[in-house]
Amino acid sequence: MKIYRISMQNIDLWLDDNRDPSDPKIQKLFGSKGTEVWVKTVPEAKVYLSQGIVASISFDNDLGTPEEGRHLADWIEEKAYNKEIPRMVWRVHSANVDASPRIQAAMRNAERFWED
Repeated sequence: MKIYRISMQNIDLWLDDNRDPSDPKIQKLFGSKGTEVWVKTVPEAKVYLSQGIVASISFDNDLGTPEEGRHLADWIEEKAYNKEIPRMVWRVHSANVDASPRIQAAMRNAERFWED
């Protein structure tokens, strides 16, 4: 896994192990812009998030790894509570009916912590 430090600010992350955000079909079906930084794992996403350069994130849950999108949302919630990462815009493109509400709840909590 290669991760590069991005020198720019305000990148958009696309967390998904299969769906390429630059694919026109994915853009149409899942609302990607095609310009997102595509990360396939939670650890990869955390590298970018920890740098404080993420303006937005779109979540899939089922990543084919032990850590899923909901685990990243919980991590973001904790980091927001501790004021360790900046506010970001978020959305969920996962079709997982159990995990999607959990991601949304964690991110709504993060929003509350960012407001404090």
